[in-house]
Amino acid sequence: MEDNTLPKHIAFILDGNRRWAKAQGKPASFGHKKGADTLEKIVRYANKIGIKYLTAYVFSTENWKRTTEEVSAIMTILQNYLDDFGKRADLENIKINIIGNPNKLSDKMQKSIQNCMERTKNNTGIVFNIALNYGGRDEIVRAVRKIAEKVQNNEILPEEITENTVQENLYTKDQPDPDLVIRTSGEERISNFLLWQIAYSELLFVQKNWPDFNEEDLDKAIIEYKKRTRKFGAN
Repeated sequence: MEDNTLPKHIAFILDGNRRWAKAQGKPASFGHKKGADTLEKIVRYANKIGIKYLTAYVFSTENWKRTTEEVSAIMTILQNYLDDFGKRADLENIKINIIGNPNKLSDKMQKSIQNCMERTKNNTGIVFNIALNYGGRDEIVRAVRKIAEKVQNNEILPEEITENTVQENLYTKDQPDPDLVIRTSGEERISNFLLWQIAYSELLFVQKNWPDFNEEDLDKAIIEYKKRTRKFGAN
């Protein structure tokens, strides 16, 4: 029997990989690899307990400002993740969806993205959104451009533009907005993540660094979510 009190959509800001690695005297790449392993574990568990959508912020449009060495290591880890987990996800009925601007990604990475999404497109379990080269403001700008083209082509009048029009031109169209946003490592900010979609999401900030986040932590987050009363601005 389906649990209607569960959040349908949980979004994660995966913070603390570098701090976790530094605390162990390891390079940042070690933390990112461990973080990827943690993400796979959490997605698998979320699918098991009945979460319908999970979005993970894995690489932002601002992360290109990091050192060339770290960015290169992250991209290698992510590509291997897509190639390997895509196969396992297919066997576990997980649908992988990549959101973000692909233009700055390598041809090889874009091919991995296409293969991963194609392989899992018909799966009916959890929808796993991987936010890769993603920025909330960039997403909204791209949506506005799409709408402006429709206006220019006389497909829609300016006065016909509604919130739903914007929603339909976002990466997450046809998906419910996140019910719960979890950020790890103790930082308490949104960092340009799903700016449109999280207007009424519940926010939860966890002290643990992402590599240490586990299934029990997700259970605790869901229990906390169930305690809250969502008002959507009603009062």
